[in-house]
Amino acid sequence: MAAAAEPGARAWLGGGSPRQGNPTSSPELGAGSRSPSGPGSGPGSGPGSGPERAGARPLSPAAPGHSFRKVTLTKPTFCHLCSDFIWGLAGILCDVCNFMSHEKCLKHVKIPCASVAPSLVRVPVAHCFGPRGLYKRRFCAVCRKGLEAPGVRCEVCELHVHPDCVPFACSDCRQCHQDGHRDHDTHLHHWREGNLPSGARCEVCRKTCCSSDVLAGVRCEWCGVQAHSVCSAALAPECTFGRLRTMVLPPACVRLLSRNFSKMHCFRISESTAPEPGEGEDSVDGSAPAGPGREVMALESSKQTLKIFDGNDAVQRNHFRAITVPRLAKSQEVLEVALRAYYITEDPQGFQLQALPAPALAGNTGASGKAWSGGTTEEESSRGPGARDAPSITRVPEAWIIRALPRTQEVLKIYPAWLKVGVAYVSLRVTPQSTARTVVLEVLPLLGRQAEGLKSFQLVEVLMGSRQVQRTVLADEEPLLDRLREIRQTSLRQMSQTRFYVAESRVVAPRVSLFVGGLPPGRSPQEYSSLLDEAVASKAGLVSVSHVYSAQGAVVLDVACFAEAERLYMLVRDTAVHGRPLTALVLPDVLHLKLPPHCRPLLVFVNPRSGGLKGRDLLCSFRKLLNPHQVFELTNGGPLPGFHVFSQVPCFRVLVCGGDGTVGWVLAALEEMRHRLACPEPAVAILPLGTGNDLGRVLRWGPGYSGEDPFSVLVSVDEADAVLVDRWTILLDAHEASSGENSVADAEPPKIVHMSNYCGIGIDAELSLDFHQAREEEPGKFTSRFHNKGVYVRAGLQKMNRSRGLHRALRLQAGRQEVQLPSIEGLIFINIPSWGSGADLWGSESDSRFEKPRMDDGLLEVVGVTGVVHMGQVQGGLRSGIRIAQGSYFRVTLLKAAPVQVDGEPWVQAPGHMIISAAGPKVHMLRKAKQKPRKAVTPKDVRADGAPAPEGDSK
Repeated sequence: MAAAAEPGARAWLGGGSPRQGNPTSSPELGAGSRSPSGPGSGPGSGPGSGPERAGARPLSPAAPGHSFRKVTLTKPTFCHLCSDFIWGLAGILCDVCNFMSHEKCLKHVKIPCASVAPSLVRVPVAHCFGPRGLYKRRFCAVCRKGLEAPGVRCEVCELHVHPDCVPFACSDCRQCHQDGHRDHDTHLHHWREGNLPSGARCEVCRKTCCSSDVLAGVRCEWCGVQAHSVCSAALAPECTFGRLRTMVLPPACVRLLSRNFSKMHCFRISESTAPEPGEGEDSVDGSAPAGPGREVMALESSKQTLKIFDGNDAVQRNHFRAITVPRLAKSQEVLEVALRAYYITEDPQGFQLQALPAPALAGNTGASGKAWSGGTTEEESSRGPGARDAPSITRVPEAWIIRALPRTQEVLKIYPAWLKVGVAYVSLRVTPQSTARTVVLEVLPLLGRQAEGLKSFQLVEVLMGSRQVQRTVLADEEPLLDRLREIRQTSLRQMSQTRFYVAESRVVAPRVSLFVGGLPPGRSPQEYSSLLDEAVASKAGLVSVSHVYSAQGAVVLDVACFAEAERLYMLVRDTAVHGRPLTALVLPDVLHLKLPPHCRPLLVFVNPRSGGLKGRDLLCSFRKLLNPHQVFELTNGGPLPGFHVFSQVPCFRVLVCGGDGTVGWVLAALEEMRHRLACPEPAVAILPLGTGNDLGRVLRWGPGYSGEDPFSVLVSVDEADAVLVDRWTILLDAHEASSGENSVADAEPPKIVHMSNYCGIGIDAELSLDFHQAREEEPGKFTSRFHNKGVYVRAGLQKMNRSRGLHRALRLQAGRQEVQLPSIEGLIFINIPSWGSGADLWGSESDSRFEKPRMDDGLLEVVGVTGVVHMGQVQGGLRSGIRIAQGSYFRVTLLKAAPVQVDGEPWVQAPGHMIISAAGPKVHMLRKAKQKPRKAVTPKDVRADGAPAPEGDSK
C-alpha cells in the first residue's frame, strides 16, 4: 500500500525555493515560476500543461503564478512594479490578482500572484483584523484595488484588505514569538508590499519607492527599511530591527504555546467588529454588490450575474462570490471566471460547475442540478447559463457550485516541520492506496531522517486561514486521496490554504499562563484556589497558582492542558466574583537569558480613554513598530500583567501613554511590584494623552499628543535622559468623621494613595470632580482636549461666587508646627513646577523663607488659592498662588467632608486626617532631550544600521 513501492510513483524535491531560510517573511519577492495554488494537483494540472486560458496567455516565465495578458487601457494606469505611468494604450494585466505592468517591466516581476502566495509562506501566521475603517490612499493586498470603501487592517502588521478579500488574505503576519512550530534564532526581513509613507526612498538606489496610485514598493515590518521590489534582492536577508533594535523585544526571546488561542487573544486585542469571512462580498468585476441574502440584478441584457459557491461550507453559510459574464459565454469561459473569483489558477479541466436548486441553498448541500463542466461540446452547455432565459433580466441570479472532478492520483507537497533542511518541500504522488503512514515512510529518506524510525514522525495537516492557523495530526491509516477529496468538497479555497507537514512525534509539554484579575484583594493562595474552584471549577491536576498578587486581587495560573486553558479563559471572562467581573489574559514567557547584551526593551502602556481618545491608533502603531507582546492596553487588566511579563527582564524602560492620572496609576503599580522585578527601577517616559498633562510638560514631552509620528516618539524615548522625581504617600484616615448636618460622606477605612504631581483640597478638586462626573455620564463627548478644557471653564464659571471658607474647615500641620491658613478656597500641595495645564502656581519670585523648588529635593510646596478668579489669573500668568509652607511631612485635619484630588483623580473625602510623607525611593523618569536627533526620525529615512542613543545620566 505504500506509495513509494508503487510502479510509476515518484517523488522529487522542491528545489531552489527562494523562501528557503526565510521562515517569517511574507510571499517571497523573487519566487519561482507559476505553481498550482493548492497542496495537491491532479495529473496535467501543473504549470504549462493543458490548453492555455483563453485570452490569458502567460507572457513571462519568471512571473510567480501570474496569468498575464495584454489589455487595452481605457483610463490612466500605473505600473505596479516601477509605479510609473503606462504610456500608450496597451498594458500587461494579471487576470487573477489585477497586477498591471509595463511590457518592459514584465521580466523583472517577482511579486507573487495572490493565487500562489499561500504556497510560498514558510511559517504561516494568522492576522489580527480590526474593525472596519476608512483608510485613505491604501490598497488591498489581495485584489490590489484601492480601499475607497471601508476596509480592514491587521492590528499587528501593515496588511490592508477589503472585507470580502479577508478569506483570501495570505496568512503571512509577523511571527512575534516562538510557539514550538519551526522556531528559529536568526531573524530575517519580513517584507510587506505597498502602502508606503509618502516620500519613502529606496534603501538601495535612494530613489522614491512609494506610490499613491498603486500597490508598489516593499517595506520590512521589523526594521522599517524600504525598497523597490527589484532592489530588495540586493539587501542582506538578515534583519537587525533598525533604529529601534535596542527597544524591540526579539521574537526569539518570547515563548507562547498558543495552540487553542487566536492571535487576538495572544496579543490581548479586543475582539474586532469586522464581518465574518464572506459577508459583504462584491462582484469580481466591480458591478453590483453581492453577498449573503442579497439579490443581484443584471445591469445589461447582454450580461448576467451568477452566484458562485466553492464548496459545501459556503453553501451552508450562504457565502458566495458574484460574477458577471456575457449571456452567450461558453461554459469554459464561465468556469474560468468562477475559478478566478476564488483565486484558483489550476487547470479548469479538473473542475466543473453544478447548478444549485433552491433546496440546496436552504441547506441541503447534497442536492445538485445538472453538471456544467468545462470542455462540454453540447450546444446548450456551450452557451452561458442564462441563454435559456435571455429576455428575463430581473430574475434572481442562478447559483452554481464549483466541484473538483474525481482524481485517481495527485501530486502532494510535504513540508518538513523543522528548519535547516536544505529544501523547502518534497513533492510526491499519492494514490488511493496512500496513507499518512506510507507518505511519511516515503518522505523521510528524501529528508535524510530515515534512520530515526517511522514512529518518531507524524503527518500534520495545517489550515492556513487568514484569521487562525489550525493544525490537525492525521491518523496513520488516514487515506490521503480521500482526505484531499473531502477538503475540496468542503471548500476549494480551503484546499488552496491547506498544507501538509511531516513533524517529529515529540510530546510537547503544554504550559499556558493565564492572568486572572478582578478577584477580592488580600486573600491567600489557598483562598484564591478555592475561590476559582468554586467560580469556574478548575481542575486541580491541571491548574496551579504560580503567582499571587494579593494587594491587586490577581493571580497567574499555570495550565498544563491546552483544552483546559481555553475552557478557563472563556469561562473566566464571563464570570463575576462578589459582583465584580473577572479579567482573563493569555500571557507569554520572556526568555530573559536569550536577550541580546545591549537589548533594553520598552514596556508600553496605553490608556485609550485618556484625553482625546487617540489611544486606539497609538495601540495599533506601537504594536506594528515593536513586538505586540510588549504593548499593553490599560483598560484590559491594568498595568500588572505588563510588569509580570517583564518581571525577569534585567533592564527595561516604560512608556506610559495617558494623562497624569494614568501615569500615577502605572507608577503606583510599579511601586507595589518593585520588589518582584529583576529591574527594580525602570525609567518611565510619558506620551501625554490627557487634558492637563503637567508631568509631561515638566519632562518636556509637551502639552499633549497631537498626532506626531509614533516612530519619532520612540526615538525620543530612546534618546531621553533619566531624572529623579519625588514620590509621596498620602494616608487617608477618616475615623474622626463627624455626624453633623454638613457631612456628605460616610467614614471610610484607612487607605493609601500615591502622588507625583500635586494634591488639591477644595475648589480645584471640586472642579476636577465635576469634570470627572460629566465624563463618566457621557464619555463619547470627551474626545478632544479643547472640549475637555471647555468643560472645566463652564464648571468654574458656575462657582465664581463661592465664599472663602476652606481655612475654617481644616487644620494644617507642617512637621510638628501648626500653620495658620489665610482666607482661601483651595489648598494645593505641589511637587512639580506645573499645575492646571502648565501654570506656575508657586511663582518665580525669590523668597528667603523658602528654598527654590525642585521635583527631586524631597520637599513639597503648599499654596493657597482664593477662588475661581484667582485660579484663572494664575493660569493666565497674571498672578501666582499664596505661598503657605514647604516641607517633607504634612498632617491635614479635615473638620468636614471636602473634595480632594491627587494627580487629577478626584473624590469626596470624609472628615479625618490626611498624612503626606515621602514614599521611599524616588522614581526614575525620562526627560526628553533638548537637542534634535542627528538623523531624521521617520522610517522612510532611517537606515537599518542606525545607532542607538546613549543612556543619559541621572539627575
